[in-house]
Amino acid sequence: MTPGGNSSQLMSDINVTPFVDVMLVLLIIFMVTAPMMMQGVDVSLPEATAEPLESEKEHLIITIDTQNQVFINDFQVTIDFLGEKLKKILEGRSDREVFLKADKDISYGTVVHVMAEIKSAGVEKLGMVTEPEAFEKEGKKKKPTSKK
Repeated sequence: MTPGGNSSQLMSDINVTPFVDVMLVLLIIFMVTAPMMMQGVDVSLPEATAEPLESEKEHLIITIDTQNQVFINDFQVTIDFLGEKLKKILEGRSDREVFLKADKDISYGTVVHVMAEIKSAGVEKLGMVTEPEAFEKEGKKKKPTSKK
């Protein structure tokens, strides 16, 4: 007689411990890397009532942050050299479309100056990036909250 019972039957239970270990490791890896995959510079965008546009292609985004620093996607440039850099970037592109993200606390003059540089670089379409307005459940506009 063999110890542990009858040896003529096969064990039909699956050991899921290695599978769970691998899944937990993958979950931790994705949780750590997901915040690093955020694109662009963080700015506080103005709110608008327009619906978001759906797009499948990667766009060229010009960002102005609260310190009046200008970025082309994630790369910082000065306003004086923005037009030159855009001309070089747009040479190899068929679509001459750019999106502008500006912090809502930036002065109007700075935004207009950057827009003029973008247009002088030969950009045909300039889009403005905004955030949708916050609405209450009844469909009425939510009152803005004041920061203290």
